[in-house]
Amino acid sequence: MIVAGIDIGSRNSKAVIMEDGRISSYAICDTGPESAKTASTVTDEALKGTGLLLRDINYVVATGYGRVLVPFAEENITEISCHAKGAHWYFPTARTILDMGGQDCKAINCNERGQVTKFVMNDRCAGGAGRFLELMAELFRIPLEQIGEVALQSERTIPFTTGCALYAKSEAMSLLKKGESKKDLLAAIHVILSARSLDLLRRISIEADFVISGGVSKNIGMVTKLREKVGLEPLIAPEPLIIGAVGAALFAEERFQNQMVCPGAFRSKSSFM
Repeated sequence: MIVAGIDIGSRNSKAVIMEDGRISSYAICDTGPESAKTASTVTDEALKGTGLLLRDINYVVATGYGRVLVPFAEENITEISCHAKGAHWYFPTARTILDMGGQDCKAINCNERGQVTKFVMNDRCAGGAGRFLELMAELFRIPLEQIGEVALQSERTIPFTTGCALYAKSEAMSLLKKGESKKDLLAAIHVILSARSLDLLRRISIEADFVISGGVSKNIGMVTKLREKVGLEPLIAPEPLIIGAVGAALFAEERFQNQMVCPGAFRSKSSFM
């Protein structure tokens, strides 16, 4: 059985090919202006080297912001459910998930079967989002993948007068002009973002085991601050960007198996699980 999960996110799109319950391949690319074209591009990339064609895939489930625009998906399922299922597949003991994406953060509780029991989202503020860290990296002219390490070099605490990430950018620019070091300012930014993430987690239930997914989980500075604030050692998948796509592929596997038992079932193009 060959299935695929396609996650069309706000910043990145991911495709995961699974064969008999194992990941055969995956691909990650920037999300372009046309979700349908992006879906085809990332899926073609994931299929490279596998010897498979799109027609060989038994069932496809799409998730993410652009999930309804994936033309070859049999079904689409919300990213909340897919992230919970994907995190549970990697870590069966997972009960709390913080997904830190490009434009939002999601805090999710799941049960022992990987089913969502509670969730909240922050999608109205740049705080906690990968895009804000990208802006700060551009401001300080430091590669994005290095800003977490630079922040950890700080030995000072610079108090910001605002807890808003957007206003914090203006304040950082002002403090930089006054001679404050980049490492101290980046440390302060990481404190602000981790505090906002903790506030989000407190709106659900913080339980072990704690999983961080999304691109920001590759930021060692953010992971360190979250570890300190949450008080739990975070679990992070080998490639945390594909958690949602893995969950979508797992749903595809279930749907195809059920379809074999009950032909014609689960052919809906949308789902609100």
